[in-house]
Amino acid sequence: MAKISVFGIGYVGIVSAACLARDGHEVVAVDLDPAKVGMVNGGRSPIVERGLDALLAEVVGEGRLRATTDAGEAMAATDASFVCVGTPSAPDGSVGLDYVEAVCRTIGEGIAGKESFHSVVIRSTIVPGTMARVCIPALESTSGRTAGEGFGVGYFPEFLRESTAIEDYYAPGLIVFGALDQGTADFLGEINAHLPCVSHAVDLSTAEMVKYTSNAWRAMKVSFANEIGNVAKASGLDGQLVMRLLCSDTKVAMSPHFLRPGFAFGGSCLPKDVRALRALAGRTGVETPLLDAVLEANAAQIRRAEEMVRASGDGPVGIVGISFKAGTDDLRESPLASLAARLIEAGKDVRIYDPFVSQAFRESEAAAGRGDGVVPDLSARMLGSIDELIDSSEVILVGNSYDEAREPLLKARDSKPMVDLTRLDREVVSTGPYQGICW
Repeated sequence: MAKISVFGIGYVGIVSAACLARDGHEVVAVDLDPAKVGMVNGGRSPIVERGLDALLAEVVGEGRLRATTDAGEAMAATDASFVCVGTPSAPDGSVGLDYVEAVCRTIGEGIAGKESFHSVVIRSTIVPGTMARVCIPALESTSGRTAGEGFGVGYFPEFLRESTAIEDYYAPGLIVFGALDQGTADFLGEINAHLPCVSHAVDLSTAEMVKYTSNAWRAMKVSFANEIGNVAKASGLDGQLVMRLLCSDTKVAMSPHFLRPGFAFGGSCLPKDVRALRALAGRTGVETPLLDAVLEANAAQIRRAEEMVRASGDGPVGIVGISFKAGTDDLRESPLASLAARLIEAGKDVRIYDPFVSQAFRESEAAAGRGDGVVPDLSARMLGSIDELIDSSEVILVGNSYDEAREPLLKARDSKPMVDLTRLDREVVSTGPYQGICW
């Protein structure tokens, strides 16, 4: 079993650290935020993610995972480091590398003081060429050693979905990594050997590109399905039925998960990664009309939903869900948060029901609403029950699906104007006060 330090106690970092510890590795999580470090050492999760609290309590209690703000101490105690810090969009849309570069410099300083071989594995989402252009030079400059000889280097992208991250970790659809040296390649192969998926070892840049291709492909599929749904509805057809039939053709490897007409995509990955891939192409003189259209179509879908709500009535608007997807408290680039902010700016009285965001606000200021700041007075707008939301709203906007909310919303469908972005009932299309965005 390995001794691994994980830099960054965000979504990817804390899930990776907990699962590595469950697998029997000795893990030290590192973060600058003492509040997050304290939560982890107390066996509590700094994010809302299904099953993570129980898993952290288990591995922390058994002594396989601990957290610290002391990067040097973590480096000295481990033989490999995973870098899991954020790469938010820069002002020009390119990938933001400040956090990644800073952590690489810190790790390089730790390597300089070690006699034993240490592998550095980047898990943060970075565009092709970043390892060679930014990460490796930063590591070499502060360590005084040559990458691939004096220390190991790898890139190991994650494909975890929020709200199902632990399940995805143990039942992956894809494992791919690149390594500059054989020792790091062997290490990455070994930690993934027990998983029911073939591991693909490639060069560093290919591994970087696979991550962006995956995210850009998922983003494009969402907007493509929405456009088909909009066209179908205008022709009097059910867009979801059209796409459902298309997805039944599994011979050409259709994945139905994203090919479902509905609302816009959001979250911490798809919007910023499409922007970053466009910026990368722009630097090399390559035109990307489809990637341009993906973001244009996504923005258009938010405008479409706004217009539908405005046309439904002038009274209070009750929004079901504000995070970018059900099952998480993550508000980063949530299209529902953007839509809510627009409605508020237009003078609408907006109330919100989202059990996961409410849980985050109740439990910890460190966890509360990742990405909060888009919706004015968000905490004051949160309601505690779906019944309260329905009773106090004139127009209902269904953005995310929650089991406890489905039946009350179905009962209210015929009595109040309702704009449905997720689809409560497959058998019902737009009729009367009920309007589905693509059906």
